[in-house]
Amino acid sequence: MVTGAFSYTGSFIAQRLFDDGVRVRTLTRRDDPSSPLHGKVETAPLQFADRAALVESLRGARCLYNTYWVRFERGGTTFDRAVRNSALLFEAAAEAGVERIVHVSVTNPSEDSPLPYFRGKARVERALGESGVPQAIVRPTLVFGPRDILVNNIAWILRHFPVFVVPGDGSGRVQPVSAEDVAEIAVTVRGTVEASGPEEYSFGELVRLVAAAVGHRRRLVHAPPRVALALGAVVGAARRDVVLTRDELEGLQASLLVSADPPRGRDSFRRWLERSGSTLGRRYVSELERNFRGYAPV
Repeated sequence: MVTGAFSYTGSFIAQRLFDDGVRVRTLTRRDDPSSPLHGKVETAPLQFADRAALVESLRGARCLYNTYWVRFERGGTTFDRAVRNSALLFEAAAEAGVERIVHVSVTNPSEDSPLPYFRGKARVERALGESGVPQAIVRPTLVFGPRDILVNNIAWILRHFPVFVVPGDGSGRVQPVSAEDVAEIAVTVRGTVEASGPEEYSFGELVRLVAAAVGHRRRLVHAPPRVALALGAVVGAARRDVVLTRDELEGLQASLLVSADPPRGRDSFRRWLERSGSTLGRRYVSELERNFRGYAPV
């Protein structure tokens, strides 16, 4: 059982399992006829209002791969609610007899974090530990790959604007890991591990690499974080989306998307950019279209 097999990280995990001949079922908020997995995986609704139905959806699954989370709060969708939903999912999995849960978290989660995103991720890990189900946790850094949002939309901005605004001095570090590597780590993991790639960059370096790959070398303008957030809000309003959140910006500046452990991912971000630059950022990818519009809060 994979949550969100028609979403992003979940789709790579589901495909990895499917390639191994594993029977895959997904808990999903939507069907997606454009997905390569459409018609190949069994589907059940991802909902938390009917616990008994959730248990029945999970019954018979050997392992639950959980990617459910929210990138930001919107309306009734809050981090607190996502934590409660996650705990309910783990409890339902235990009741259904699921033998193991593999949970996708994030690097450097902490219940003491001032950032609600990272604090909420740590609370979910605690809820998983309290479920009593044998478990493993994967903590990715910055995930990149086909159809990703962050790197693609950096490329889109570089294609459409004469300058790129870098928050602060741009020295915050990132350690990109491919979605394929995250999926490979998830299906082979034991215990709690961090999933990072083999290369580390400052955010300014990452933007320059993306600019070179798409053939639009732009001037990088450094601005206070509040100015970068305000400009992101302007672009977001124009695209009817959320481009950048305060948690993401502060997490980046604090280098929270870097692992202290040796990298488990093997794919080179630089080489992926070289292969993907001609198509990267051709279209804007909307977080709200992908995960919010047309769906009631769950």
